[in-house]
Amino acid sequence: MTGTTPGRLREFSRRTALGALGAGIVGATVASWPRLSGTDIPGRGDNSLSIAIMGTAADAAARQRAIDAFTRLHPDIPVKVQAIQAADWKDFFTKILTMVAAGTPPDVVYVATEGAQLFADKLAHPLDEYLRRDAADMAEFFDDVHPSLVEAFMYKGSLYQLPMDWNAANMYYNTTAFQQAGLQRPADDWTHVDFRNSLAAMRKARPSDFTPYYWTNRLFGGVVPWLYANDTSFLKETRSAGGDWLWDGFYANDPSRGLRSGGYQWLEPNADDPRVFESFDYLRGLVKDGLGVRPEEGGGSSLVGLFASNRIGTTPAGGYWVQGLHEAGMKENDFDVAFFPKWRSQRHQFGTAGYAIMKTAKDKDAAWEWIKFSSSREAMEMIFPNPVTTPARRSMVNEALYTGKGPAHWKVFYDTLDKYPTTGPIPAPPQQAAVETALMKNVSLAVSGDERQLKQALDSMQRDLEIALRRQS
Repeated sequence: MTGTTPGRLREFSRRTALGALGAGIVGATVASWPRLSGTDIPGRGDNSLSIAIMGTAADAAARQRAIDAFTRLHPDIPVKVQAIQAADWKDFFTKILTMVAAGTPPDVVYVATEGAQLFADKLAHPLDEYLRRDAADMAEFFDDVHPSLVEAFMYKGSLYQLPMDWNAANMYYNTTAFQQAGLQRPADDWTHVDFRNSLAAMRKARPSDFTPYYWTNRLFGGVVPWLYANDTSFLKETRSAGGDWLWDGFYANDPSRGLRSGGYQWLEPNADDPRVFESFDYLRGLVKDGLGVRPEEGGGSSLVGLFASNRIGTTPAGGYWVQGLHEAGMKENDFDVAFFPKWRSQRHQFGTAGYAIMKTAKDKDAAWEWIKFSSSREAMEMIFPNPVTTPARRSMVNEALYTGKGPAHWKVFYDTLDKYPTTGPIPAPPQQAAVETALMKNVSLAVSGDERQLKQALDSMQRDLEIALRRQS
């Protein structure tokens, strides 16, 4: 297979890039369209396979062992990994789209759930033909990876990425705070009522300078886990037809085969669902009674330090938190992790990430070889030697990864998928940027006043989501 011609590259204009990202953030980005230096453009000026990841130069350097191993297998495919610094995934995708508009896109991009459908809809090349061709080689990967993670990267019947790492919104808790409140480890099937009672006990034991529950106003780990637990969401979730070629080929004997589809779709708003109101009202009560922070009071940047200094009792997070807590001085028994509390269901939310081949890639065959190698156990152990995330391979989520760092119940991470097979990805349609903006805009108002204000905030969210979803992805 060959790459795309320069004329095809020029088809992606600045207007196309803005439209792809979603008009919901145009106001925030047009005035300050990201300026990219030569170092921001991976592989520019050479014939290397250019691979873009979000991160720092140190993050790119951490992949050098994997690059060296790949080069030994494929000496004819030079690889250059370029880390692009960004405030968040939305900022990262904006910078990638700027490269596309400028005619200097990378060949491969590491994309999280937040941008998976944006890329699948506009920018990425499906992996179907390669997986059919190399099915014998790839069988071992799929045997080791839960199908829920794979389905998150299905879009209209095709697969666009292989999951490399992922994280569910489990519930971390400070064991010292629990002990001070006379609390034991939560049962696997603890409920939202049990959770509130635990927060009240911690507040009674620590009446000041302490936050029983810390949560953030964002798509992952904010209100969405509570919506999922209450068997609802702020968007209506449906599934595409198709995908049987993959499920019958790689997961025919999986117990959850019948649940699988051609991919998730979020086509309509659902903020007017009574269960959405009920979920927000629950969080409003936590804020009102001093059991949880207002979510706008901070993001995750200072959270590790607050948790490590015993000033936070609980917070939703995934396996990505373990290494940070360890480096902040927490010992392996100072914290632990539990399943997210049960409500009408105990469905969890997760986010995952993997490499996407760009439609404009110079050599898609070479790009596939990189993805294929990166999915191997050898490569993933090089890239994820520490618990900075949860590896997509079940076999890598093992005692060796967490010994000396914790948590004691690290099995919760992968058991979230194995015990709750309906656990699903965060709602991220191609218009994800505009959708997330509509959500975040209204969350703080919803949990900060009385029931009337909550109803007004959800009405506003419903209108904003309708507008966001009507926009071209």
